[in-house]
Amino acid sequence: MSKTQKSTVSVRDQTAPRADVDDPQEHIDPVTSRVISGSLVNICDEMGHKLTRMSYSSIIRESEDFGCALLDEQARQLCETDSTPLQMGPIPAYVEGVIELFEERDESFNPGDVVIHNDPYYGASHAPDFAIIMPVFYGGELTAFSVTTAHHLDVGSDKPGTCIIETIDAYSESIRLDALKIVEGGERNDTAWQMIADNIRMPDMVMGDIEAQISAARVGANRVAELFTEYGHDTVKYAGQAAMNYSENRLRQKIDELPDGTYSAEGYIDGFLDSPNPAEKDIFLAVDLTVEGSEIEVDLSRCDSQVDNRPINMPFKGTVIPAVLLVIRSTLLDTEEHELVPQNNGITRPIHVHAPKGSIANPRFPAPTIARFCPGNRIADLTLKALAEVVPEKTCAGIGNLKVSTCSGVTEDDEYWVYMDISSGSYGGRSTKDGLDAVDTLYANTRNNPIEDIESHYPLRVSKYELREDVEGAGKNRGGIGPIRELEFTSPGRVSIEGDGNKYAPWGFDGGYDGTTGAIIRNAGTETEEHLSSKLENQPMEAGQRLRLAGPCGGGWGDPMERGPEKVRADVLDDLVSVERAESVYGVVLTDDLEIDHEATEQRRQD
Repeated sequence: MSKTQKSTVSVRDQTAPRADVDDPQEHIDPVTSRVISGSLVNICDEMGHKLTRMSYSSIIRESEDFGCALLDEQARQLCETDSTPLQMGPIPAYVEGVIELFEERDESFNPGDVVIHNDPYYGASHAPDFAIIMPVFYGGELTAFSVTTAHHLDVGSDKPGTCIIETIDAYSESIRLDALKIVEGGERNDTAWQMIADNIRMPDMVMGDIEAQISAARVGANRVAELFTEYGHDTVKYAGQAAMNYSENRLRQKIDELPDGTYSAEGYIDGFLDSPNPAEKDIFLAVDLTVEGSEIEVDLSRCDSQVDNRPINMPFKGTVIPAVLLVIRSTLLDTEEHELVPQNNGITRPIHVHAPKGSIANPRFPAPTIARFCPGNRIADLTLKALAEVVPEKTCAGIGNLKVSTCSGVTEDDEYWVYMDISSGSYGGRSTKDGLDAVDTLYANTRNNPIEDIESHYPLRVSKYELREDVEGAGKNRGGIGPIRELEFTSPGRVSIEGDGNKYAPWGFDGGYDGTTGAIIRNAGTETEEHLSSKLENQPMEAGQRLRLAGPCGGGWGDPMERGPEKVRADVLDDLVSVERAESVYGVVLTDDLEIDHEATEQRRQD
């Protein structure tokens, strides 16, 4: 197709339904359908392995803060890899946003194109998460998309890194890449590449990660084309539709088992606790979840209005909807009780999310959104709390939110270094088990970055990394315990932190205690010890200064006095609970040699 012809083909014409039928199972046998569905998932897994092995940055290579997915020509997700839900969940919205922008510009997809996109108001999760979108053509027609997303360590904000908590609008928080073809018709757009490289502080690392994303997406595109050749184009399409219908039906069945009604939860996030403006702190969030038949409507109308000039607003399609979908899907289709139900477009069909324009859960452009992580995870937490009213045995108590830090500096060679650290939170206690300790929660799911990797690549030392003591959310099943992670700068630098949960503790359930708030302490244990707010903006750090990040502890489940004495003793032996707390909170009396005094324990619990 010539360049003069490109503008005459609308994107909607390109993405018109092909081979769509009401019942794809009439056109494909169940075995072939499952084989092809499994092949699609394997393709996504291969994309993920390719991306981790080729990436330059630790946030992708070690923390696995990325997503890979295959979509059909209508931007309906077919499958995804096993990585970070917040990266994978928005992928259809990314593609829908690019389609919308192409329509506005009268552009079209062509064989050999590679599109980069990061606009939160056109589907992106937030600006540092770049999507690489590769259209797949078969028989001359657009028939699928191969997509990777990943978090990049610097995106051209007015400050280093991506933990930006003080910025006034979408223009100041990143370089804006709106559906930009960085490869067009197989030809590299060198001007676009140079423009991106010139506007970020670490071009070698970021551009290398973009190259890795392209390579992974190309693997997906090539493998899908091979699948079309092996099984036939329409057969593969029928299999994709069958998988979507299967996932939809399985979720509808579980929703239909729930009693109809509206279930609500509400709470606060810290916001900016140091701000003199009341509208910027103690921000109210509320989830009203209505079950009606086999559908769920989630209404966020009671949430506070957007926060102008502060980047904690949440992109509706790129953050809020994935947060809600993740919780409902993982709660009702828990893989411990069900065979694996594919994550695809079918999962989205029974669930409808509403947030009024101009709210913190659906801001108006150009409100900044780069620090949307903690508020979005709180929306997920409140969705979980609403579900606890109707299916408590499938949920947990309140979760401890994460902290995301950016450490940066300039080397003696006048080059920037930027490191991003994700400090884990914790899960709340469950109906039959304790909460998980020191893990990323809900839609995060990123991995621990090894100390060896940090210290070998950056002028940083991890001087402390351990679980907190005597601050768990007590319960029959205790809440998960948050970590302490302390970073020491070995040369001068700066640090920014995007966190929450320093004021509002995770909620307890059914008699369980609330969890414990988090903390940020500079130079802990010294004469200059300083307790800081949950958010820091580009603070200077001298060589030898330390920053201690304490993660919140999850809420407890059930009466602590009903906790098994042996479990309490085990926590004491692990130095997680003191002997004094074991007696005062759990009613478990231990002897000097840390054996259970059963008679004294029984008496203590009766008092």
